[in-house]
Amino acid sequence: MLIIPIKEGENIDRALKRFKRKFDKTGTMRQLRKRQQFTKPSVERRQLIQKAQYIQGLRDQEEI
Repeated sequence: MLIIPIKEGENIDRALKRFKRKFDKTGTMRQLRKRQQFTKPSVERRQLIQKAQYIQGLRDQEEI
């Protein structure tokens, strides 16, 4: 549970902004979205390999 202490005389918008920033850093929403859909381990590995190939291709283009 996130607790954001509000200082005396502080604007509620500023406190809400601090809450949102702290909430984003915890990664709760990313974790919830990831849990909504199951991906097989073989598919995850394939995606990692494709990403690595893409990055390697970009690096090879830079060298040329």
